[in-house]
Amino acid sequence: MSVNSVDRDQQCGQGRDQKKAACLYVVATPIGNLGDISPRGVEVLQAVDYIAAEDTRHSGRLLGHFNITTPTIAYHDHSNVKRLEKIEELLRQGKSVALISDAGTPLISDPGYALVKSVRDQGIPVIPIPGACAMVAALSVAGLPSDRFVFEGFLPAKSSARQKRLSALAAEPRTLIFYESTHRLLDTLQDMIIAFGEARRGVMARELTKTFETVLSAPLGELRQRITADGNQQKGEFVLVVAGHKKPASESVLEPDVEQTMTVLLSELPIKQAAAIGAKLTGLKKRALYQWALERQSGST
Repeated sequence: MSVNSVDRDQQCGQGRDQKKAACLYVVATPIGNLGDISPRGVEVLQAVDYIAAEDTRHSGRLLGHFNITTPTIAYHDHSNVKRLEKIEELLRQGKSVALISDAGTPLISDPGYALVKSVRDQGIPVIPIPGACAMVAALSVAGLPSDRFVFEGFLPAKSSARQKRLSALAAEPRTLIFYESTHRLLDTLQDMIIAFGEARRGVMARELTKTFETVLSAPLGELRQRITADGNQQKGEFVLVVAGHKKPASESVLEPDVEQTMTVLLSELPIKQAAAIGAKLTGLKKRALYQWALERQSGST
């Protein structure tokens, strides 16, 4: 590594010709534009003994671009325990390993948690090499509150499970961030409309840092219509950012467990029926729950 590297890097394994303590580096790689990798990231990938890659063939383009010839090992969600143990054994032997995913920061909806936890439990240093992350990039340009947010990653593939999860988030006041795939995009937006209301503000960030990068912002109902009308906007990799629930000043306040119960009921039933069942479950007056539900529906943003 260069003399400009931080002291922490100098304390860890730095290549096949140096005898220093082993480290596992967690290295962020570009999500599209290869220029987004940091100089430190390139130095680490050049200097370590091995690179554990989610897909060695996919990562080959990145490594080739920067003339990185470090040996690679496949490590992904379907890797068995023996592969994890192989990487741990290399570290115990004093080797240094860099963990990368196909794109972005490892562990952010990508493989790596089991390896990082196991390595840390053994007292081996784990060093982050920061860089690109699709959800942070999307949040930074969404124009929605970014001081507090919830990252949900990928929603369940089945519609029933997806609707249940979204219903549980309907009253969440923080900005919501999701990843989604091409073939589920429209279905997920429809489920969001059901759970959050078509007036809730949403942002679709598509193909970030790539040739066809697009960021669309509109109420969820309008956003889905625009994407439905343009087949090109249904292709690629997506981050969906959704405004949190904003309570009108006049909205009644319910205890969190009661609000959760009513949110679930309202996702399946008309307001009148939900209020009636909610009153039986919570012991509160039906009229109060009915009024709360009306205010909540009219106050969706």
